[in-house]
Amino acid sequence: MIEPRQVAAVAGKEFRDRLRNRWVLAVAVVFTVFSLAITWFGGAAQGQLGPRSIEFTVTSLVSLVIYLIPLIALLLGFDAIVGERERGSLDLLLALPITRTELLLGKYLGLAGALLLSTLAGFALAGALLAQRFGGAALYHYGGFVLSASLLGLAFLSLAVLISVLARDRTRASGLAIALWFALVLVFDLLLLGLLVASGGAFGGDLLAYALLANPTDIFRILNVFSLDDVRSLYGLARIVPPALGNLWLMGGAMVGWIVLPLVVAAWRFRAR
Repeated sequence: MIEPRQVAAVAGKEFRDRLRNRWVLAVAVVFTVFSLAITWFGGAAQGQLGPRSIEFTVTSLVSLVIYLIPLIALLLGFDAIVGERERGSLDLLLALPITRTELLLGKYLGLAGALLLSTLAGFALAGALLAQRFGGAALYHYGGFVLSASLLGLAFLSLAVLISVLARDRTRASGLAIALWFALVLVFDLLLLGLLVASGGAFGGDLLAYALLANPTDIFRILNVFSLDDVRSLYGLARIVPPALGNLWLMGGAMVGWIVLPLVVAAWRFRAR
């Protein structure tokens, strides 16, 4: 039986630690600078400053999120458990009246709170700029983008915590975190395209489309691009992604699965040790 007070105590300490070491502030500043730069200067190549359209702005910000948020989440959580083990404080924590599941969940929630706060703060000014230019209706699409970006961060944070449980030391954990970032952000889509070309198109259609569910970054991309008709036509996604994957609840559920399942496996392995 999980005791909520124990979880909240661990989560509160983890969150306060991130605030004290200025981690939240640093990430929020990074997101603010990049999001404002993309929003204001994204149309400079077409001779226009300021937001061109909410669709164009969100599509531009999607690339920023895909590269930055997974990396930040992995670096934030890769030493959540293995770091405590190396410092010798894990045994002390487990000697307290707290279970391993409560400790793991508390650490995850504290880190998640820091990640969400920095993400929301970082995208707030860009959202205000879009609302001023296009009105409150623009915030509907932008709010969905920020929500999906937050879910993507939580998914990679879950993967980081799983790595932290499985790794024997911080060096291996950091190496696994960077390797996972490369695999899911840079390599995965190239492999799918390579299979498609090597198979002469046999590995295509729905099979290729549903393989995208094996990567949370592709789920995030579909959530934010597939629903925009002009961008969908521009990238030819209508010929690759079946209509079923345009279902908001299906894709949202898949993203939630990427948050929950690694965390469940991490809790199971942590208890087994």
